[in-house]
Amino acid sequence: MTATGATPPGVPRSALADTVLARVTDVFPPAADPERAGVMRAYMKDVAPFLGIPTPARRALARTALAGTSRPDEADCTAIALRCWALPEREYHYFAVDYLRRHAGRLSSGFLPVARHLVTAVPWWDTVDLLAAHVVGGLVAADRALTADMDAWITDGDLWVARTALLHQLPRKERTDPDRLFAYCLLQSGHPDFFIRKAIGWALREYAKTDPEAVRAFLARERGRFAPLTVREALKNIGA
Repeated sequence: MTATGATPPGVPRSALADTVLARVTDVFPPAADPERAGVMRAYMKDVAPFLGIPTPARRALARTALAGTSRPDEADCTAIALRCWALPEREYHYFAVDYLRRHAGRLSSGFLPVARHLVTAVPWWDTVDLLAAHVVGGLVAADRALTADMDAWITDGDLWVARTALLHQLPRKERTDPDRLFAYCLLQSGHPDFFIRKAIGWALREYAKTDPEAVRAFLARERGRFAPLTVREALKNIGA
């Protein structure tokens, strides 16, 4: 569950990133709570150190840091995300994810390699899932040629890349490609890792809100290929 050995993308020059990073690294540390930081780090299985800032306070501080800043372009988003990811404390990674979600419409398909780096560097569900659904998913929805990349990601040896492919359609509802969703689930049905098995169930459960009969029919045919955890998760809201 560590970062892959891929070379990180280059960090573009960005005056906006200079301003944003200076402000964020100025306002976050005074709000640190070492006791809370220890609890947060333990809850996240020691994936990274924490400052110990709860989410509402962190987002309030982020609004202060971003007040009056201009709208970013893709280079600004890239620089801010990569520079935040280079900082050790997890709150900076969360800030970057929130920033990318807010400005996802400013990103082109060329951002996908950066998104992959963010998914595989210091990976855990707390950042990967939001990047999958709201950044990678948005890129693919805007440029359907990127479905070919998702078709490659689903069988990637890095479980977080595969999890991203499984979850990238999560918010699509009626715009979900069910054939691709079901195919991805089958491709990873034998995966031994909890995070893949859980993601399959979650993706199916979410699509079941849109087409419960399709999910029931799929599992009626293929149930034996999935772990009990996956099936329970998929059917949680619709029953057998």
